[in-house]
Amino acid sequence: MVSHHQLPPYAALPAPAPSAPPAPVTRASSVTSGRSQTRRHRHARTHHGGSSAHLAQNEFPVFSHTGDVEIIVTSANGRRENRYLLHRLILSQCSGFFEAGTRTEWSGRAIEAPPNGGLARISENDSVTAGGSSRASSQERRSSYNDQPSGRRWKYVLDWQAAGEEDAPMLVQKDDNANSLFGGAPPPVRNKPPASNEGFFRSVTNFSALNLNERTQASVPADAGDEVLKDYDNLFRTMYQYPPVLDSINIATAYTECKALLHLADMYDALEIVGSRVDHHLLRFGARLFKQIAKYPPSYLKLGYLARSRTIFTEAVIHVVGQWPLAAPQLRGQIDAAVMDLLEDKVDEVQEMQERIESKLWRLTLTTSRGDRVTPSNDYLSWLGISLFRQWLAENTTPAPASILKDAPPTTRPGSGSTAGQAARASSSRSSNHIASQRTAPAPPPRPPAPPPPSPPGKVYRSLGSTSPSAYLTHDDLKRFLKLQPDLYTRDNLRRLERRLDEIKNLARDAVKPLMRNFLELDLNAFGPAGLGYLTCARLEEADLPWDD
Repeated sequence: MVSHHQLPPYAALPAPAPSAPPAPVTRASSVTSGRSQTRRHRHARTHHGGSSAHLAQNEFPVFSHTGDVEIIVTSANGRRENRYLLHRLILSQCSGFFEAGTRTEWSGRAIEAPPNGGLARISENDSVTAGGSSRASSQERRSSYNDQPSGRRWKYVLDWQAAGEEDAPMLVQKDDNANSLFGGAPPPVRNKPPASNEGFFRSVTNFSALNLNERTQASVPADAGDEVLKDYDNLFRTMYQYPPVLDSINIATAYTECKALLHLADMYDALEIVGSRVDHHLLRFGARLFKQIAKYPPSYLKLGYLARSRTIFTEAVIHVVGQWPLAAPQLRGQIDAAVMDLLEDKVDEVQEMQERIESKLWRLTLTTSRGDRVTPSNDYLSWLGISLFRQWLAENTTPAPASILKDAPPTTRPGSGSTAGQAARASSSRSSNHIASQRTAPAPPPRPPAPPPPSPPGKVYRSLGSTSPSAYLTHDDLKRFLKLQPDLYTRDNLRRLERRLDEIKNLARDAVKPLMRNFLELDLNAFGPAGLGYLTCARLEEADLPWDD
């Protein structure tokens, strides 16, 4: 059964007058059934060539009876061509480009009155809107459509000549009606659909993407323009609520196709209708999508912003904020200022939270059985444990100090200038060898090894928030530390030091809980206890999204 939302706009035309209901058909009367079927579909016969292939098409992409906008999309070499005959009502509701281009004040052509009173107008109340009735822009475009004459015709062609080497070609409006799908004159008035309306609705129900696949993937040598044809085909399919033909197996290919479709929709001011389709298609990849976002967060941030996808955009923002400023050069100047302001605000929020928690970690301490703060005088062993914890925290959260030793510059002997050397070589080869040996400088002393960089903040804080006793300051570490003072190294002191250090670890685990929150859809368990190596605690509220709902 075909629902109202699945039917294209032309399905809302007035139905033919009801006739007498056909007699019920039973299995026993197979001959009668065959005759009724023959009689019912006799309208499909044609006298032009003895085939029904020449019947006027009234379905996507060519609406011969109701279409009023002709669009011709050709490849760069002219070997491929797609033709469309669509409705201005649908195009204007989905695209600001077509809404403005088909206005009387913009098109600049005189209104041609069609014969016999013109084509019947498609009422806005009887049509299925492609973009939905909740968007204000769609309502504005619908109101402007009602001001247009019903007999107007528009024609657009893809202009490859005006496009630069790196620019995408745009559709331009043409006045020439030669070789037009309109045939030079508008079709006759049809206030009612043809008698094949019932069979036509069944064909719409069974419509699939294979029809256009066969049309766009013909056995013609492929070139760069073929991708443009596919993008335009997906754009018009989306406007008519058909799913775009996008890769559903390879997520990298799907990303490339979705990105091209979004850029095309952005050119024609149709992101509202295309973005939701792209969002739906990519989210079907599930966990594979989230892993791909973790690999290329700046790219998916741009895509999620164009598609107005809350899930993809939020996921990418959390990765970008955690790795900041690694992704800043890839985003600055390539995305809206509102998005950059959002990223910088979230980075500041995470840094402020990190500074507050780090201050708490440095103030962690233990108390004696009487409730006094541990000092070297009242509990020396516990004080050693606190000092060891702070030393580990300093080594992993702050860069090592620069070495005060400077590299000795290579020494040269007097008289080793180029002028003196050239004169000596000109006098004799023997003296030249002697001077060359004198010019040889001693090898410079080896440079001291560079200090290891501090661990990533995400790894450090995840170690502090881990419940595993081997996350940091393990049993062997405490044993080696206690052996530095042989008079203190006993089994009882080692066990006591471990118990006191466990108390410090519990306090540190509670302190870093705000940084341990993960707002990603990605499962971090697959990356081990250290996670991704950076913090994923940035949180986006609904009010933070940089677009209007």
